[in-house]
Amino acid sequence: MKTNVSLVGLFAAFLAMPAVAATNFGTRAGSSVDLSGAPAVRERTQINYEKYETRTSTKTFDAADAKNIYYTQPDKRDELYKQYSVSEPETNVRQTRAEVYRNELRRKYYLAHPFFQPTKGKFGSVTDLAYNTVSYDLSLEPIPGKTQISDPSTTWNMNQFSIKEDLSFGITDTVTLLATARFDVSSYEFDWSLPQTPDDKMDDSDFSLLGLGVQWRFADTSKWIATASAYYQYQPDISNNLVLDLKAGYKIRSSTLYGLARGWYLNFDGNSYGNGVTGKTPEGEDATFFLAYNTDADNTFFIEGGFGVFSVLDEDWTLNVEAILGYYDWHNQASLKAAIGWQPNDWVALNLYGRVALWDSANNDEFAFWQTDTGENSETKGQFINMGVGTMDNYSEVSVGLQAIFMF
Repeated sequence: MKTNVSLVGLFAAFLAMPAVAATNFGTRAGSSVDLSGAPAVRERTQINYEKYETRTSTKTFDAADAKNIYYTQPDKRDELYKQYSVSEPETNVRQTRAEVYRNELRRKYYLAHPFFQPTKGKFGSVTDLAYNTVSYDLSLEPIPGKTQISDPSTTWNMNQFSIKEDLSFGITDTVTLLATARFDVSSYEFDWSLPQTPDDKMDDSDFSLLGLGVQWRFADTSKWIATASAYYQYQPDISNNLVLDLKAGYKIRSSTLYGLARGWYLNFDGNSYGNGVTGKTPEGEDATFFLAYNTDADNTFFIEGGFGVFSVLDEDWTLNVEAILGYYDWHNQASLKAAIGWQPNDWVALNLYGRVALWDSANNDEFAFWQTDTGENSETKGQFINMGVGTMDNYSEVSVGLQAIFMF
């Protein structure tokens, strides 16, 4: 490959706003009284964390809001008062009421739940710190009789640190406004196979995603929960996106089984998108090398669907596993994501997650690669020229991250 060109990246990571919706709305016991019977026995409640259920039909209240007085009717009046005795009048003393303890389930509002959204008048915040990497091998073939390549093999590497903030506000208990922003610090590299060929690298840092949207939790019963979200995303210098997100879950004991479907409509700034790097030639001229995923894409659609399970392992610990199959225009991919969460109270949670691509259809696919013409031909100098075809193999994609989740 002619490598007197430095290269620059146009990697586009299309990320949807996380669905935020609510579940685990718990109920507090009410009180009742039968006026036809004897005086009631007062009971005092205490919290029991032996079970953690997600099935419910009404919203959650804090312990301080609950009335901790409950009433039951005794079988006999003399369980409360000693009987009157004429022979022993000194024993005619009223006995104090007995206090009975009872256990009560407490429903916890789990912030790492995939259906979490803040209740009316409250804010939800998900701050996501992540490390992302994408790599694949390329075998390059020039156009016979037109182009030449001195190094036919290279490996594309992208390493990225990102911080993403998802902010939500509950207009009502079921309708939420969404806002998102993401900032990336990335490095891109073509690692050429021949030792005499210098690697081409570039660093970049910028906002990669901004978005606004709304979410509606249109079902939340003792067994079912479902949400619909719609929002607009802007990826600077890449595309404007419209996104629709649907989720539906079934609650069983301490778990929620759910399915999801997402769709993106992407309107690109140009008519081609892919990976590449740009820089200066030894002569100081601007030059770009570009592997095009699609060269006729003013707009396109991405679609993905999958299944997941969210389980409460313990009072403070949760587990979420999600399997996704997606169509992303130039490739299809199957991925798996797992997260373990720790939530010591009702307002903050930490969620550690990892995501890996298990399979990708891009392996053995061919893509056109282009290079800026830096030759002496005045008619094409500075323009992109098609250098040939690149065959992709060993596609790899991995992400690990930590989310800090708040509701306030």
